[in-house]
Amino acid sequence: MLNDLLHFVMTHANDIIVALEEHILLSLAAILIAAVIAIPLAITLMNYRRAGEVVLQIAGIIQTIPSLAVLGVLIPFVGIGTFPAIIALVLYAIMPIFQNTYAGLTQIDANLLEAAEAFGFSKYFKLFKIQLPLAMPLILSGLRIATVMIIGTATLAALIGGGGLGSFIMIGIQTNDNAQLLLGAILSAVLALAFSWLIKIIGKLSLKKMGILVGVAIILLGGYFTGKALTQPKGRIAIAGKLGGEPEILINMYKELIESDNAGLDVQLKPDFGGTTFIYKAIKSGDVDIYPEFTGTVLQNLIKGQTVSHQPEQAYLDARAALHEQADLEYLAPMRYQNTYALAVRQSDAKKYHLKTTSDLTKMSSQLTAGFDHDFYELKDSYPGMKKAYGLQFKDVKSMSSSLRYNALANGQIDVTDAYTTDPQLKADKLVTLVDDKKYFPPFQGAPLVRGDILKKYPSVKKSLERLNNKITNQDMINMNYQVTVQHKAADKVAHLYLKKHNLLK
Repeated sequence: MLNDLLHFVMTHANDIIVALEEHILLSLAAILIAAVIAIPLAITLMNYRRAGEVVLQIAGIIQTIPSLAVLGVLIPFVGIGTFPAIIALVLYAIMPIFQNTYAGLTQIDANLLEAAEAFGFSKYFKLFKIQLPLAMPLILSGLRIATVMIIGTATLAALIGGGGLGSFIMIGIQTNDNAQLLLGAILSAVLALAFSWLIKIIGKLSLKKMGILVGVAIILLGGYFTGKALTQPKGRIAIAGKLGGEPEILINMYKELIESDNAGLDVQLKPDFGGTTFIYKAIKSGDVDIYPEFTGTVLQNLIKGQTVSHQPEQAYLDARAALHEQADLEYLAPMRYQNTYALAVRQSDAKKYHLKTTSDLTKMSSQLTAGFDHDFYELKDSYPGMKKAYGLQFKDVKSMSSSLRYNALANGQIDVTDAYTTDPQLKADKLVTLVDDKKYFPPFQGAPLVRGDILKKYPSVKKSLERLNNKITNQDMINMNYQVTVQHKAADKVAHLYLKKHNLLK
């Protein structure tokens, strides 16, 4: 493990520095903005106890909302990237800073304040010479709590293209790369300790020096983010991919194909973007221009009231027409492989029970234990519907995390699990996928989903991407996924080798 971690650090030093810089800037901006909002608000409301309690309740309610839900709500309004991530982090940080500042200011001994009034001190003198200094230990405590919370939550910014250390954690989870996962976790913990130490040092300064330091930091951060926004290239295409090795392979193919035809075009990749909901909102809002999507996902999840054909050609045509009509998105020609659901068993059991199709499994299901991903187990059109269609009656059925089910199958804890037909674990663990002989599951062919205005602006993009039309077999994708997820090879190199081998590059 240590060798893998050191190897990754040495081979990805530049990526680590960039991610660390993004995480620091993101966290620092959120802390400063939250403090600038929460501390003056607490000062304003310290003499209005009823209003202060209301604000505390509101801040508490906001903090109970799952961070992913907040990010999902923000995308249609403010897009993706750093800005919505900062907004979400600020919302979470306000509660501890406001609560501690408000408590520190309202718990000061009333006799002390009465004595200050008796001496004729002004309210500003009382605030800056008595109240804030006495409340400072609690204020700093609130800042430290908010800092740890922000640095931890900021890892989710990677789901919406916000960058940061979360990219290593997400990729590590999806590809079972413990080196990346550990690196992201260690650096996040170190950052939290460093920020906490920095707040402790700042707490020793006078209020005047604190104010100057905060002001300079705000000006510098504001200038950085403004300059970054103004210097973004105009001729740019943003290609995003969902979590996992397979989407990352595909978007690297898209990038290389487009750039081979358009040398001057700037193509930006946003890998490990998150789930279908996030990425679909992003392409509709214009923050993402292209991403790979599957016909079954379009028909089942993105287009309401759409019937699902079990014929691949018809499913694609239905998905293309619906996307064009409802969202002005162009669904280009699909690839050959199908990344649909299937049931998987160990090779030894397939030979022992003569299992080739799901119907064969039905005869033996009462002797076997199944373990399914939570979504597959619960969604009506997954296991519950499949159970009814095939008459499956397993001895026992367990619901478990998707990352555990393959290990459970390999270790003999379960006998059957759900799989995507291009999962690399099928090759790594020598598993057999059973043929869906009743064609219960709809087709899941991958194809580039592109904004209509991008194809009008850059017509050659369509021709570039459609070089993948009817390319990439199931075995091709399993092999590429295996290289990225199990062997931890770089997705861009794996993608390049496939394109070069099949003469798809100019």
